[in-house]
Amino acid sequence: MDFSAEQRRTLAALADAFIPSLPGHAKHASFWQHHGAEGVRLELLQAAIEAQPQAAQQQFGQLLDLLASRLLGLSWGGPLKPFVALDAAQREKLLQRWSQSSLPPLRQGFQALRKLVMFLYYGGSAPEAPNFNWQELGYPGPLAFSDGLVDTPRPLQTLHPDAAEVTYSCEVLVIGSGAGGGVVAGELAAAGHDVLVLDKGPYCHGCDFTQREADMIGHLYDARGTLSTTDGGVTLLAGSCLGGGTTVNWAGSFRTPDYILDEWAREHQAPHFTQASFRQSLEAVAAALSVNTDYVRHNGQNQALLEGSRHLGQEVCLIPRNEKGLDDSDLHFRGLGFSTFGDRYGIKQGTLNTYLKTAAEHGARLLPDTRVERITLEAGRATGAEAVHTTSEQRTVRVRIQAERVVVAGGSIQTPALLLRSGLRHPHLGQHLHLHPTVAVSGVYPQLIEAWFGPSMSVVNDSCARLNGSNFGAKIETPPAHLGLMAMTLPWLSGEQHKRVMEQAAHLGSFIVLTRDRDGGQVRIDKQGQPLISYRLSSFDRGSLLAGVRTAAEIHAAAGAHTVYLPHGTLPKLHVRDGEIQNRQVLDTLPRLDWSPNRFNLYSAHQMSTCRMGGNRATHPTSPTGELYEAKGLYVADGSAFPACSGVNPMLTIMALAHHTAQHLKADLATAARLAPAAAAAR
Repeated sequence: MDFSAEQRRTLAALADAFIPSLPGHAKHASFWQHHGAEGVRLELLQAAIEAQPQAAQQQFGQLLDLLASRLLGLSWGGPLKPFVALDAAQREKLLQRWSQSSLPPLRQGFQALRKLVMFLYYGGSAPEAPNFNWQELGYPGPLAFSDGLVDTPRPLQTLHPDAAEVTYSCEVLVIGSGAGGGVVAGELAAAGHDVLVLDKGPYCHGCDFTQREADMIGHLYDARGTLSTTDGGVTLLAGSCLGGGTTVNWAGSFRTPDYILDEWAREHQAPHFTQASFRQSLEAVAAALSVNTDYVRHNGQNQALLEGSRHLGQEVCLIPRNEKGLDDSDLHFRGLGFSTFGDRYGIKQGTLNTYLKTAAEHGARLLPDTRVERITLEAGRATGAEAVHTTSEQRTVRVRIQAERVVVAGGSIQTPALLLRSGLRHPHLGQHLHLHPTVAVSGVYPQLIEAWFGPSMSVVNDSCARLNGSNFGAKIETPPAHLGLMAMTLPWLSGEQHKRVMEQAAHLGSFIVLTRDRDGGQVRIDKQGQPLISYRLSSFDRGSLLAGVRTAAEIHAAAGAHTVYLPHGTLPKLHVRDGEIQNRQVLDTLPRLDWSPNRFNLYSAHQMSTCRMGGNRATHPTSPTGELYEAKGLYVADGSAFPACSGVNPMLTIMALAHHTAQHLKADLATAARLAPAAAAAR
């Protein structure tokens, strides 16, 4: 959508209402004087809206129409004037009323505007110039401005179709190149099979990863980082680039807990999860990724999680990470904190540096920037796919692929959407969506934390992982913390309040409460075939989440934070003295707050189980071999095949399952090769 002049004025006024100029502060005077319209690049905001499904784009247009109407006053009990005609105090009051409105669309509109404005204002920057707020907030911005790294040739060669229409033939088509697709491609190509890999995202390498937050998240993440549920209640982060989530994730390489594997095997008739073959797949991918705990030191917020947990007598563990060639240099330590925007130093061993290299070395072809529209099916068997490739000049190329086997590994949102677009109709396809629903609990420390440096996650507290004797609960970890995501996550009560919190950014440490959700959501498609995501946090899962929030707050206090911000839109706050929470009753009131959508910030970096694997074909779309019950020769090899939520950061589990599925594919192809002469003779 192209913004009109009136819409641009409205958006500028909104940016200034969220982030007002407040002169008169002696400390960080420039930071307080700057205002939202100075730093929000409307072209990035427009691109974010255009990445949404059609219905969401229409909703945003309707929101702007309301803000430009005199009837706007009816939505908050103010004067009958459009937003731009209100004075500063009235604009802020409107936003405050919307944030607490009993009408879900107004809360959703408030949150959508708030997240976009805050992220773009604090996370945006020009190509070779820092954001004007960064220096005053102690944020260094991209190390790429000064790290001296020179561009190097890309190790992977990709196809560059240029005609209006092209056709490829292959033995195995792999759709997606992340933790699932990358492993399958590497395994099958190394076994001598003809493999073609498609990915709808771009191929980036080395200096392409500029570390500029707003641009990299817009370039490397699905829907430019704005993927969300249809009600706006959950923001989802999902990699959409060559290497997928393994290119942008936080490098945590967790093994699946035995109690989860036992549950999957028992409850979903999938015995392989407890057999030697799956353990061998886990060992194989861990070795390929150089998984280790040999990192040199923790960053500030991981150190706080470590010390606070130990002070409370709670067990903490080091998180295995998939890194290689890491040294104790300041550049490596600082650079790890930027790897959620892609690792320009080649330390993180995602599929770009491992399985996709193996695939390419054995002849696999790679085609990024290619969106698959549908899988072609004949007589109940997959025969290939139809796709659209976008060239570097932004021209489109129609792509047709003929394949003997098709592997879908587009992630738990895009995989079911593609299968539904292709005509599959299993009643459980797209159901049972698990998200590891996550909130952030932030503490303000007297010492510098500088959470944007060092390993994003290196310590985990599992004291809440199995609550009340169940397999459900929450892990306490740490997230990447750069100004854009930080500003988007922290609640907004007023322009001044939010600036006061952001002024403390260098002293802010955050823990995330990552919940193993029992109850799921669903993925459907709209008329254009785009995914529509529905998810509501159940009361059971909210209980697990809040137990984790309480523990995370207590850890902050024990670690030396003097203030703790709790993750609700009303911004409940704990005051700490000498490690003791002074107003502990605030924690007791948390369950009584309203936790309906858009009253708090809920996030997901892990999506699972929408094409779940199991032995009962009536309730599971995918068989234990990875092949869909509904179509022969069509396999799923990503987190959507998980029988249920993994309970741990899922990369290593996805890769192990993809490795296991690849062995079935090899056997399937070998059987087909043996039978081919007899079939030809019979014809």
